[in-house]
Amino acid sequence: MAVLNSFLKHTVAAAFAATVFLCPIAVSAQNSDVSVLMAQLRDADPVDAQRIAKEIQLEWDQSGSASADFLLKRGRDALRRGDTEAALDHLTALVDHAPMFAEGWVARAAAYFQADMYGPAVHDLEQALALNPTHFEAIIGLALIFEVIDRPQEAYEAYQQVKAIHPHHADVTEGLQRLEPLVKGQAL
Repeated sequence: MAVLNSFLKHTVAAAFAATVFLCPIAVSAQNSDVSVLMAQLRDADPVDAQRIAKEIQLEWDQSGSASADFLLKRGRDALRRGDTEAALDHLTALVDHAPMFAEGWVARAAAYFQADMYGPAVHDLEQALALNPTHFEAIIGLALIFEVIDRPQEAYEAYQQVKAIHPHHADVTEGLQRLEPLVKGQAL
């Protein structure tokens, strides 16, 4: 069981890091565009859903502040290098500088997750969701943490929330399939 938990933790950590940090920063657009994109995402086929989700992430990555964007980039770069301490320094400066920027909270949550600091990670994801309740990557982050800390019911519910927002997200489909036997039981 310990080997399975260790494997699951590393798998979940890799999925979380890929989900949150491999998204490039791009040109900003109107926030109203995100609402339109979110509606399109719910109704899209799987191929279009990937494209639309990337467009949404590009929108979310824009803080409107060059210094905040710089801190986000530095924090993500540090995480990619595995320098969690530097990432936390940059991302803490970011949330201090731009506390209304949800992506800063999501990024710092990933740094906390990488450091196995699940309580602060959950706190930061809750902050992000207070600012952006449809941030499907933040909800997936919560689901992944709930899996790691062995709270399958909460993880399953979080994945279901994301499925309502982004029905074709691969991590959601896999997470629901992985957790369904634990939550609903197995047929005999």
